[in-house]
Amino acid sequence: MATGISYNTFPLINAANSISRDDPESWNLFRHIRRHGQHHTDPESQRPAVCQESPLLSRHVKPRIPFTIGNQIHRTLLNSPINILLLSAPAGIALHLARVNGIAVFVVNFVAIIPLAALLSFATEEIALRTGEIVGGLLNASFGNAVELIVAIIALVKNNVRIVQTSLIGSILSNLLLVMGFCFFFGGLQRQEQHFNLTVAQTAASLLFLAAMSIIIPTVIDSWNNTTKSHQSEVTQISRGISVILLLVYGAYLFFQLKTHAIVLKEESQQAVAQPSIHIKENNKKLTLESGGASIASSSLSSIAPMSNGDQQLSNPAGNQPQVGSANQSDRIGNNDNDDVEEPQLHFLVALFTLAASTAIIAICAEAMVSSIDDLTKGGIMSEEFIGLILLPIVGNAAEHATAVTVAIKNKMDLAVGVAVGSAIQVALLIIPLLVVIGWGMGKEQMSLSFDPFQAVVLFASVLLANYLICDGKSHWLEGMLLVCLYAIVSVGSWFYPH
Repeated sequence: MATGISYNTFPLINAANSISRDDPESWNLFRHIRRHGQHHTDPESQRPAVCQESPLLSRHVKPRIPFTIGNQIHRTLLNSPINILLLSAPAGIALHLARVNGIAVFVVNFVAIIPLAALLSFATEEIALRTGEIVGGLLNASFGNAVELIVAIIALVKNNVRIVQTSLIGSILSNLLLVMGFCFFFGGLQRQEQHFNLTVAQTAASLLFLAAMSIIIPTVIDSWNNTTKSHQSEVTQISRGISVILLLVYGAYLFFQLKTHAIVLKEESQQAVAQPSIHIKENNKKLTLESGGASIASSSLSSIAPMSNGDQQLSNPAGNQPQVGSANQSDRIGNNDNDDVEEPQLHFLVALFTLAASTAIIAICAEAMVSSIDDLTKGGIMSEEFIGLILLPIVGNAAEHATAVTVAIKNKMDLAVGVAVGSAIQVALLIIPLLVVIGWGMGKEQMSLSFDPFQAVVLFASVLLANYLICDGKSHWLEGMLLVCLYAIVSVGSWFYPH
């Protein structure tokens, strides 16, 4: 029996112990969130993938199907319909070099970065598949929000600190309010409530509150004093000290997730049962069977015969009420028996080239996009606040966010919440303080944790609401609606924000 190394990677999520490969959306998201060595036998090819146990820094995984030029091109460029948007990349770069209308340059490059970000994430996962626990965790942590980091660094080089700050705050808001709100809403439409790992939720709530306070304190100090040169230097020094502390917290968080509490964070949450209305006939009487949030309501019925329309037959020969999660547990056991090694899709060198190429093209498109922002703001079309808080956060994780909502509908809330909350934590505890340190090295004192008061207030309100809703480890559709409504309120406020 092949053995593998089971470990977790960023973002903060440890989902169900198995995800069916028949569900590609869940599986792809699962790969991005959590590296889990598995043994898998292809139904078409009985040669199992091989994962040789090795040190924590590396491991060797062999594919079941040999790599060819054809399957590498197909898996890299043709594995998703969204990749058709890759054609926007050369068009956007050409428009930028031709110095045409700035609005067109912004829109085309904005669209181009979306599939490039998905490609970068895919390449990162393939490389992390060959690594061990330590390198895999750090690799996914480093490239988890690479697009946001690239856009922010380019804006920082151009001295556009306001865009840097608004885009990072916007990324947190997008994950906490929009993505998690849609997950709660659409996932809860057919269920009384959904459940996710309580330890993950409570840890995330604490980290988010810490991150919010690390921004609010310098902002308040800066607002209550005159903005003189000496005062600006003091605020910058405070921000740099807080940033170092946040980076230490992030390192401790990774150690907590990868090492000391990995097993606790892997615990599978309770699975809520959907609420279909099943009309049946028994003794010439029409009955309705509805499943509740905790168990299926079935009293004297031992079996439900299929109707003429081909409904699936339900049976309970023992007369016992099925327990929540029992089916999932049996599926999980079966999957674990058959899926022990995750199969690589790309050759290691192809993955490296894809990672390097997508990163380089993203940098070029991001530079063109940031350079054209002034054309949008000077014309009075929209404010920098709206561009940074609302538009730019969509670029980096659009495909991943869509997948998160999809798996939430399928009641895989550990995965969905992990993407939303985990990505927000990474931006708050890693990307923001890292950019302050980078600005420190570049001699840019304007790059500090003193944000616009509007941004600080919005961040605090968003973290407060999100923490209230996730701290119990349960969700329903109304909570999702509240999150989305707050995001809409922020959008309206940023649209009419003074230029």
